[in-house]
Amino acid sequence: MQSNNPVFNRSEGFNGRGAATTRSADPSQWKIDLDGSASQPSPTHTTGRGTGFMTIESTVEKTALTLGVVVATAAAAWFLIGDISTDQAAVQKAFGFAFAGAIVGFGLSLVNSFKKIISPALVLAYAAAEGVFVGAFSKVVSGYVGDPTIVFQAVLATMVAFFATLGAYKFFNIQVTDKFRKVVTISMFAFVGVMLVNFVLSITGVLESGGLRGMTGLGLVVSAIAVVLAVFMLIMDFDFVERGVEAGLPERESWRAAFGLTVTLVWLYIEILRILAILRGQD
Repeated sequence: MQSNNPVFNRSEGFNGRGAATTRSADPSQWKIDLDGSASQPSPTHTTGRGTGFMTIESTVEKTALTLGVVVATAAAAWFLIGDISTDQAAVQKAFGFAFAGAIVGFGLSLVNSFKKIISPALVLAYAAAEGVFVGAFSKVVSGYVGDPTIVFQAVLATMVAFFATLGAYKFFNIQVTDKFRKVVTISMFAFVGVMLVNFVLSITGVLESGGLRGMTGLGLVVSAIAVVLAVFMLIMDFDFVERGVEAGLPERESWRAAFGLTVTLVWLYIEILRILAILRGQD
C-alpha cells in the first residue's frame, strides 16, 4: 500500500512494509478454525482499545485530543492578544503571534511528516504552535471585518465540510486510486510552492497587497482552489486511516493519522476564514 502523502509515507505499514509481521508475530493472537487450522485474526474497524493495533476508535481519540490542543491554544492566543480595534500594541502582538506560530508549526510539521517513528509529543507540540497561529490569524481577520462572529462561522463551515466529505466518502464509496493520490499530491506541492514564491515576492515588495494571497477577487479564487485541494486531502486522509486499520498497524500510528487530519483541517479552516473575510470586504 504505497503512499504518496508526505504525512504517511514514512510509516512502514502505510507503505506495505512491516504490516504483515505485525499480526503474525504473536501466535497467541491467532484463531483456530473449525477445520483445526490456525489463521490470523482479521483486522476490523471496531476493535477496542488496548489491543495494540490502530483502530478507528483510537484514531478518533487522538484526533480529538490533537484538535483540542489546537482549540485551547488558539483561545489562549486570542485572549492574550487583547482588543486590536483600540490597541495598536495588540495589533503588533497579533502579527507576532501569527508569524511565530506559523514558523514553529511549519517546522514541526516537516519533522512529523518525515519522522519514521511518530512522536505523540511532537504531534501535540505542532498542535500547540498551530493553535497560536490560528488564534492570532483569526484575531487579525476578525479585526479586518469588524465582526468576531466570522470565526464561529468559519469553524461551523469547516465542520460541515469535514462531515460532508466523510459522508460522501462512506456513502458514495469513493475509491482512492493511485492516480488520484498522485494528482492530488502533485497539485498540493505545486500550490504550496507557488504560495511560497508569492510570499517571498510579497515581503520583498515585488508584489503589492499580498499578491495571490491578498484580500481581493484573485485571493478569493486562490482560497477556493485551496479549499478544493483540502477536501481532496481529507478524502486521502480517510482512505489512509481505513487502510491503516485494515493493515493492522501499531496503535501509535493513530497519532500519525491524527496529525494528518489536523494539518488538513487547520488548512481548511484558514482558507474558509479567508473566503468569508474577502466576501465581507466586498459587501
